[in-house]
Amino acid sequence: MEHYFSRVPAVPSQEREVRFTVLGREFACTTDSGVFSADALDEGTRLLIEGARVREGGRILDLGAGWGPVGVALGTVAACEVWAVESNARAAALCERNLDRWNVPHRVLVGDGLGPVEGETFDAVLLNPPIRAGKAVYYPWLQGSRRHLEEGGALWVVVRKNQGAASLMAELERHYAAVEETARRSGYRLYCAR
Repeated sequence: MEHYFSRVPAVPSQEREVRFTVLGREFACTTDSGVFSADALDEGTRLLIEGARVREGGRILDLGAGWGPVGVALGTVAACEVWAVESNARAAALCERNLDRWNVPHRVLVGDGLGPVEGETFDAVLLNPPIRAGKAVYYPWLQGSRRHLEEGGALWVVVRKNQGAASLMAELERHYAAVEETARRSGYRLYCAR
């Protein structure tokens, strides 16, 4: 069975344009079949974009970037340099195109988890984890993000309450000095780990 985190989607390409408004701005991005949330900005990603606090002009990592809405919005509004990692090659190509379209300084890397950014550090790491891939896939990203944060940096993670929010928060508390729930909406929770 194919999932949005499959390396190379087998489903035929069917590009479309998605429009969404976040942070007081309207955006348009290209999406395609075989990628996460191809028809609209999902509510978890919306909460992540609107709730995360990133430093103006900072350097952020969009981990599991999909077609790039987090990087497009925060890169545009907060003038951030965006690094994006995505395992799905089709989604990574879309992310690159969408960041180019919005003139966001960026680097898009195809790969799994934090491996492609080894040795790099960021002001913030942002993650809407691939829940269907399983904890064995994304829990190491929670722990590993620590070594990719600048002093004072934060990991921002959004998760649906009924898809393991409590256990994800407990996992964050095992690895970070301070963890707080900073927002909740439409069944989602946003956590900040420092």
